[in-house]
Amino acid sequence: MPLAKSAEKFILRQLDAHKVLTLATQRPDGYPQATIVAFAHDGLDLYVAVDAASQKAKNIRRNGKVSVAVGRDHRDWGRIHALSMAAQAQVLKKRAEIDRAQSALGARFPQLKAMGEADGYPGWAFLRIAPLVISMLDYTQGFGHAELVDLRT
Repeated sequence: MPLAKSAEKFILRQLDAHKVLTLATQRPDGYPQATIVAFAHDGLDLYVAVDAASQKAKNIRRNGKVSVAVGRDHRDWGRIHALSMAAQAQVLKKRAEIDRAQSALGARFPQLKAMGEADGYPGWAFLRIAPLVISMLDYTQGFGHAELVDLRT
């Protein structure tokens, strides 16, 4: 089923409005590990750059099932707009995929180029996070209001 235009608009507006997300991966001992990371997006695909030797990169190589939260703190709970996602993450290996991630991240974070482009980003891993189920939180419609979008169908 295609994504409704109103849902797509809400999701993209949230992704455009935020530059960091919380990425939860699964550690080897089974516990979740939540980390705040900067991200860029191309449509609904999310891109993140991490240290290739980081625990989150290791976790994703072992198990790509992740959860993502995008939002910000609000004094007035009635104004909360946010996203929560079940997603599939992967450490990119193909040059074209890495180039796409670097392009999206570089467009959003110009400082990224200064940090590693000249020497080819040694020690970096680029992740693609593909949402499968997105919960759209919109408390302007009532406390706890959420709508679910299932992209698996």
